[in-house]
Amino acid sequence: MKERIFIQKAKELVNLQEFIRSQFTQAKCGEIEIQHTPIVTRIVIHTTTPGLVIGTGGEKIRETAELLKQKFKIENPQIDVQKIMDPDMNPAVVAQAITAAIESGVNYKRLGNQYLQRIMESGAIGCEIVFSGKVSGQRSRTQRFSAGYLKKAGDPALKDVMTGFAVASPKLGSIGITVKIMINQPELITMRKIEEKNIDAAPEAAKAGE
Repeated sequence: MKERIFIQKAKELVNLQEFIRSQFTQAKCGEIEIQHTPIVTRIVIHTTTPGLVIGTGGEKIRETAELLKQKFKIENPQIDVQKIMDPDMNPAVVAQAITAAIESGVNYKRLGNQYLQRIMESGAIGCEIVFSGKVSGQRSRTQRFSAGYLKKAGDPALKDVMTGFAVASPKLGSIGITVKIMINQPELITMRKIEEKNIDAAPEAAKAGE
């Protein structure tokens, strides 16, 4: 029963986020945070173009708030807009940028290598870009581009890896773009470095004791 409720709430959250994103198709939006409190529902939209999200005099924000009241029965939505300072470190924004480029006819291999370089130069620990679909020819396949260190499982993958997804619709057929960026150094690596230092220091401590 609890698992069913959890799944239902997760679906509702995804539907809400997708609806909000659909209201700002001209803006590049990253994460959309939803924070429920007894008094208000605070919605934080991260974007590279705050002006397009806010609208003239806040008109677009007010329109979206009214739609949320009607469609999702949110009584008091408070929408906050935060500017994304480094778009190349935001996987959702990168995925959207790649999508737009593919639909404009840019080769996926060029995009994969170009954005890998940009992401790593922005300070990422590791990154991965995956193209799934009709990337070339009539047959669907998956092409993967990766650089640096990227944790795929465990707690570091949940805490330190951000994921973005978008779908491009070129003439050949749909292509799914998944972007993963590891933003922090895993604690395991740090602990190994500490252990190595302790091992190196042990013989010196023994000599001092003699």
